Amino acid sequence: MSGQPPESDHSSGKPAAKSAAPNTKKLRWGFERKEAVAQGGGGSLDLETAAGVASGQTSICDGQSSRACPETLSPRDIERLGRERPPVFHNAWTEIAFVFSIVMSQVLAEYFISGFNVVLPTLLKELAIPEASAVWPASAFSLVIAATLLIFGRLADMIGGFPIYVFGMGWLFVWSVIAGFSINRYMLIFCRALQGIGPAAYLPSSMMLLAKVYRPGPRKNMVFSIYGTCAVIGFFFGIFFSGVSAQFLTWGWYFWIGAILAAVTTISSYVAIPSDVAETRKHGVKMDYLGGSLIVPGLTLVVFAITDSAHAPDGWRTPYVYVCFIIGSILLGISVYVEGWVAESPLLPFELFDVPYMTAMVIALLFFYGMVHIMGGTPMQIVVWCVPMVVGGFVFPLASALFLHIVSGTVLLIISGTGWVATGLLFALMPEGASYWAFAFPAMIGATLGIDITFNITNIFITTSQPARRQGLAGAVINSVLHLSIAFLLGFADIVQIHTAYLGRLGSYRVVFWFQVGCAALSLLVIVFFVRVDAAKSEMTADERQQLMEMEQVGQGDVMGDEQK
Repeated sequence: MSGQPPESDHSSGKPAAKSAAPNTKKLRWGFERKEAVAQGGGGSLDLETAAGVASGQTSICDGQSSRACPETLSPRDIERLGRERPPVFHNAWTEIAFVFSIVMSQVLAEYFISGFNVVLPTLLKELAIPEASAVWPASAFSLVIAATLLIFGRLADMIGGFPIYVFGMGWLFVWSVIAGFSINRYMLIFCRALQGIGPAAYLPSSMMLLAKVYRPGPRKNMVFSIYGTCAVIGFFFGIFFSGVSAQFLTWGWYFWIGAILAAVTTISSYVAIPSDVAETRKHGVKMDYLGGSLIVPGLTLVVFAITDSAHAPDGWRTPYVYVCFIIGSILLGISVYVEGWVAESPLLPFELFDVPYMTAMVIALLFFYGMVHIMGGTPMQIVVWCVPMVVGGFVFPLASALFLHIVSGTVLLIISGTGWVATGLLFALMPEGASYWAFAFPAMIGATLGIDITFNITNIFITTSQPARRQGLAGAVINSVLHLSIAFLLGFADIVQIHTAYLGRLGSYRVVFWFQVGCAALSLLVIVFFVRVDAAKSEMTADERQQLMEMEQVGQGDVMGDEQK
């Protein structure tokens, strides 16, 4: 731009002949991106860079980057940047298309989790699946997601969120179509497991893309709240279409409707999401093959052992159960050593948890994201029972977005934790034949309050605290905690239910809900005493804060050198 010092040509080491001038580069189907062009070399205002500067403005910092210099950003500038549309979007429609493409990741992930539990009884009958094997068609999907999220998070940090996201959506479409034609339980379990690779790829990439585009501030809060709201939409879509398919169509349509949604999202994602490949590759992130080869099988074996122990012939005494658990635990133990002291580019670096309160937050989330159990009923009854969750899922996230930059995140997490505890208490204390409105209805509201606020606060906190080169990893950690906690705690809840079966169905369910109360109460205590999250205000990005710190250190070094002279 005119009036700015020339950029250096990094490939040749020579200064650019002319100042960079704004230009517009045409992307797919009319989507545009501003680009800085200079004779002899220049930097493109790509997705990541555009997220850090004002619309239509760039500045050169030490002649090395077109990103705004942190030391020149006033509080007023930071507040403005946190509210305005990111310059990577040419107009409101391109932003809407981008947000739609990304939030569909939540819709589809929840669609194939919640809805499957409703259609499962029909599948058990039509595919002659034994009761002891019923857990695996449901668990295979989440198990594969949880085990491979870190791998795909690292791949996103290596080559970009855009290609990994589109790949994940396309993969989910293919295996959803095939799953609808399953002829036996083995084919169904196989298809469900391969379906899980899709969300494992696109979930961390979706977080990465949102975090790169939207800098901290009210606009990011609103977009992340919409993202969380769409999980509730996916939940309702899942139980609605699975209920309709089970009662009025065939169960295959549950998968094919999901496949149609995945196909639409794949196309819109390819059109609407700006590519971040070039900028991402500049970070030089590498894959941790040794860590991945230990973590993936380790998690798979441990979760398998916990999940299957309740249905094994002799429980934990069954040889394959404790052998899998021991081997998995050993692999995970070795992976801790490898990640901490051996790997050059660890898959899960310990520095990720250097952020204040990060460790306590993750521990709390492991117990918060516990279990959701739907009481017996026809598929369409379940749809009606869950309507309050959908209504609350719209209201709570969007309402909280208006206060995230005003109210402390810790206060909101305490409110959500109270909702988790209340949900378990209401179900645990509900007598047989109790009114739906007296117990189940407020419990559904409490569950919605818990999941939605927790999800939004933690997503914003974790993505804001990490630099751009780790946004894929941040998204993977967020979703790993979610899916691992579901897998682990559902497994333990299943164990509790099996071992208290002598109390009768109602009695054993009550014990399970008391288990949920204990998990929620433990998380609430961790939040109250060990987690402090400020309001999500407009502020510098993690990269800008790091750059400013480095500049201050250089300045202090220059001053000390002058004093010594």
